[in-house]
Amino acid sequence: MACIEGFVIACPKANRQAFIDHANRSDSIFIEMGATRVVECWGDDVPDGKQTDFRMAVKAEPDEDVVFSWIEWPDKATRDAASAKMQAMMAGDISVDPRMDPKANPMPFDGKRMIYGGFAPVVEVKA
Repeated sequence: MACIEGFVIACPKANRQAFIDHANRSDSIFIEMGATRVVECWGDDVPDGKQTDFRMAVKAEPDEDVVFSWIEWPDKATRDAASAKMQAMMAGDISVDPRMDPKANPMPFDGKRMIYGGFAPVVEVKA
């Protein structure tokens, strides 16, 4: 069964192109690790909520926009294997893939405010 990994981040508006460049360098690595699709979306209609919303979830500042992204994996095992590699890289083991070296490809956003998780599809409707 497919696995969808979703991400929501706050990114400074001034870093929009830097984010796109970072994604263009990084997203192909997920495909090489077995992902079937990666989608990066820059918020253009993200309303403020009364109790909760995307902006509150990532503590977005007025000079930041919300980015919503997802990676489609063929199954949870493939996602978990890729996740283990990513965790190793985030812990400093760039030997896993030097293209993810934060010095060479720094994140243009505060990764500490990123929310993410893996999801199992339960309904899918296609045209």
